[in-house]
Amino acid sequence: MTVHLFGIRHHGPGSARSLAQALLQLQPDLILIEGPPEANELLPLAAHGDMRPPVALLVYAPAMPQHAVYYPFADFSPEWQAILHGQRHGVPTRFIDLPQAHVLAREMTYAEQAQAQAAQAGDMLAGLAQAAGFADTETWWDHLVEQRQDGLELFAAIEEMMTVAREELAQPLAPEEALREAHMRQMIRLGVKQGHQRIAVVCGAWHVPALRAMPTAKHDKDLLSELPKAKVAATWTPWTYGRLSAGSGYGAGVQAPGWYHHLWHTPHKAAAHWLTDAVRLLRKHGLDASSAQVIEALRLADTLASLRERSRAGLGELLDALQSVLFGDSDAPLRLIERELLVNDRLGGVPADTPTLPLSQNVKELQKRHRMAPRADQVELNLDLRQPKQLEKSTFLHRLALLGIGWGKTLTVRGKSGTFHESWQLAWEPEFELRLIEANVWGATLEIACNAHLCHQSQQTGQLPELTRLVDRMLLADARDAVPVLMARMQALAAGTQDAGVLLEALAPLANVLRYGNVRGTDTASVGAVLDGLVQRACIALPTAARGINEEAARLLLGHMIQADQAIALLQRAAHREAWLAALAQCVQLQAHALIAGRAVRILFEQEHWSVEQSARALSLACTNPVNPLASAEWLEGFLHGSGTLLLVNDALWHILDGWVAGLREDSFTELLPLLRRTFATFEPAERRQLGQRVEHGGAALALAAPAPAQHTDEARAALLLPILNRLLGDMQPKEELA
Repeated sequence: MTVHLFGIRHHGPGSARSLAQALLQLQPDLILIEGPPEANELLPLAAHGDMRPPVALLVYAPAMPQHAVYYPFADFSPEWQAILHGQRHGVPTRFIDLPQAHVLAREMTYAEQAQAQAAQAGDMLAGLAQAAGFADTETWWDHLVEQRQDGLELFAAIEEMMTVAREELAQPLAPEEALREAHMRQMIRLGVKQGHQRIAVVCGAWHVPALRAMPTAKHDKDLLSELPKAKVAATWTPWTYGRLSAGSGYGAGVQAPGWYHHLWHTPHKAAAHWLTDAVRLLRKHGLDASSAQVIEALRLADTLASLRERSRAGLGELLDALQSVLFGDSDAPLRLIERELLVNDRLGGVPADTPTLPLSQNVKELQKRHRMAPRADQVELNLDLRQPKQLEKSTFLHRLALLGIGWGKTLTVRGKSGTFHESWQLAWEPEFELRLIEANVWGATLEIACNAHLCHQSQQTGQLPELTRLVDRMLLADARDAVPVLMARMQALAAGTQDAGVLLEALAPLANVLRYGNVRGTDTASVGAVLDGLVQRACIALPTAARGINEEAARLLLGHMIQADQAIALLQRAAHREAWLAALAQCVQLQAHALIAGRAVRILFEQEHWSVEQSARALSLACTNPVNPLASAEWLEGFLHGSGTLLLVNDALWHILDGWVAGLREDSFTELLPLLRRTFATFEPAERRQLGQRVEHGGAALALAAPAPAQHTDEARAALLLPILNRLLGDMQPKEELA
C-alpha cells in the first residue's frame, strides 16, 4: 500500500499538466481530492459531453441559502484533471475536505468569528517568493512550477519545499485549517482500511506535510468530535474566468486566468498566442499595433526572461515588453489589457440534467424559449414592446430584477425613447444561480415566485410611496395575481395617512401604471379605484399642510406638488382636475407658504382656471409686501420655477414684476438678489437671453413673428388632417371634438 501526495496550486496549468502525467504513470486505484464530500455524487457529471469549464460546485444550506460556498474549476485546474482521470479510467474518486455541513453550520452559528478568521488568513508563501527575488507569490509559483512538466519528480520537490517552509515559519494553524487537515487524514486512513494499494491524494501544496506526518487517529477523531452540522445541498453551476481571480471554497484564486488558458492549451506557444490576442484587443479599441511590433515584443520578452534567469517568458516579461515596444510612457493600454485580456472572461456550461431546484430549472427553460443564452460579457438588447415576443422578454427581465437578479439593466438610448421601447444591457453573473436558489422559497416558477415575493414585500412595506413604486414594478413584471393584495394594502395605508406630501408622492407611480398599463395588457381597474381615493385625500390634505411650515418643508412639499400636478395632467380625468384646481385655489386663499402659493397660482393660470387678471392680481399682492420682501421672492420662485416663458408672453405679469424690482430699496434688493438669481437660473438659456433683451429695450414687448390670421378657413382641406391627427394623438380625443 502506497499513499502518493500531490501538492498542487489550485487553478495552476503546470500543476494540472504534471498531475495528469503523474496519474497516468502511477495508475492509482483510489483518488482523493481536496473538495466538499457533499458533492461526491455529482462527480460523474464532470465527464458529461455538455460540461464546459469553467464551472463550479455550489454547496449551500437550503434553509439559509445565503450561506453558501463555491468550488470553481477550469480546464487547467489540477483537481479537474484528477476528476476526469478518475471518471475516464473507472477509478473511485472522492472529495475529502472538511464537509461543508460543518463549515456552514459554524458560519451560521459563529458568523462574526468566521469572518475574523478569514480576515486573519494571509499568504503563507509570500516570504518564500520574496526570498527568491519575486515581488509576489503568483509570479514566483508560475516560474517555479507552472512552466515545468516534471511529473512525479515535481511533486516530490514541492513536498520537500512545503515541509521546510512549515517548519521554518512555524506559524500557528488557524482552527479551521486544523479541522480540515484532520478530516483529510481521516479520509486517507479510510482508504487504506478499505484495502486500496495505490492512493493518490490531490490537495493544496501547503497541506502536504500535515497529511504526510500523521498524528494518531484518536487525535484527529477528538478534534472533529462534537462539530455542529447543518443540512446542505450541492449542484454544478456555470462559472467565469473572471471569478477565478477571486478566492473560493479552498481560499485560492489566480490573477490572470486568461494567460493560464494559453499556458494550458498551447504551452509551447503561449506567449505568441497571448500577444496576438493583445494586439487584437488593442486594434478593437482603435489603438495601433502592427505585426512587426508583435514580433519585436516577443523577442524582447524572451530576452528579458534570459536576463532574469527564467526558462521562458512569463506574463511579467510579456507585459514589460508590450509597455516598452507599444505603449511608451502611457499606461492606459496596459490597464485595458489587464482588465480585459488577463481575465479573458468566458462563461462555462453544465449539462441540462444537472440537479437543480424548480425555479432555476424554470428560468433556464425561459432563457432557452426566448433564445437569451447567458453570457459573461455585456450584450445590448433592444425591445419593441408592441411585438408580443419582445414584450415577453421584457417581462422576463423585469421579473428576474424583482427577485434581485439584475441580469439586465435598462438603458436610455437617444432617439429610441418612449412607452413602447426598452433598451437593456445584459451580463450574467455566476452569483445569480445562488440568488435563484434563495428565491426558490417564493415558488417553483418565475411567475409564481414574483407574485408571492411582491405580496410579501407589500406586507413588509409601511410607507405609501414605497408601496406605489412597488406597484410600478408589478406592472413591468406583469404580476397580475399580486394586484389585489397590493391594492388592499395600499388602501389600508392610505386610510391611515394624513401627510399631504406622502399622498402627493404616491400619485405619480400610480398614474404611470394607469396611463401605460394598456401597453402591457395589465388590468388597471383596481388601480384606478385606489388612485381616485388618493387624489381626493391629497386634495383635502394639501391646503392645511401648506400653512405654517418652514422653508425646508415647503421646498419638499413643492417637489411633491409639481410631480402630482404632472400625474393628474397625465391621467386627463375631469374629476381629478376639478378637485386638484380647487385645492390649489384654497392654498392661495388660506395664505399657504409663499413657495406653495406662488406655484399654485402658476398652475391655475396654465390650466386656464384663472384668468390673466386674477393671476396678475395675485402676483401684484405678493410683490407688494413691504414688511417681508423675502416672502415676495419665495412666491416668485414658486411661480416662475423651471420656466420664464410666462414673463415673455404676458405683458401684464412682466410689468408687475418689473415694477416690483424697480421699487425695491437698495438694501432689500441686495438681500433678495441671490434668491432672484437662483430662480432665474432654472430658466433655459434662450429664455434668460430673451428676458435680458426685454430689459435692455426698456420693457417693450418682444416682437414675435407670427403669420397673419387667415381670413377664410377651407374646412374641406382641414378635414384631411383629422385622420393624421387621430393617429398621432392615439385617439386621445373623439373625432367630433377634433372637428
